[in-house]
Amino acid sequence: YAMASHLRTDLIADCLDTAVATRRRDVAGVIFHSDRGCQYTSTRFAQHCTKLGIRRSLGRTGICWDNAIVESLFEASKRELVHRHRFTTRAQARQTIFTWIQTWYNRRRPHATRGYASPGWREQQKPPETA
Repeated sequence: YAMASHLRTDLIADCLDTAVATRRRDVAGVIFHSDRGCQYTSTRFAQHCTKLGIRRSLGRTGICWDNAIVESLFEASKRELVHRHRFTTRAQARQTIFTWIQTWYNRRRPHATRGYASPGWREQQKPPETA
């Protein structure tokens, strides 16, 4: 995850690099699914994914259900965190949101799409699934 005041390709490329480093294992064949935002459809990002061995998958235009898991994250973060706080700076918002994602959402919060296990627990229990 990453947060900035822009949506340029370098933001998501850096975010993807962080995810790869955090995962600490081979990502060849992993599927990166996104909407059709210009930063995700850029040639530069396509080349970056190819270099990492990551396959891209793009949702259909205007169909939020194609990216339901990420939409669920956005909804949960707003309901459980963002709408309950008043942030005075972007840095404060970034730190609070990152802490919520890393310590709660990814490690302890049950997810229906993961058999009510957290993503972190699932990642440790079994090898990556392929489509």
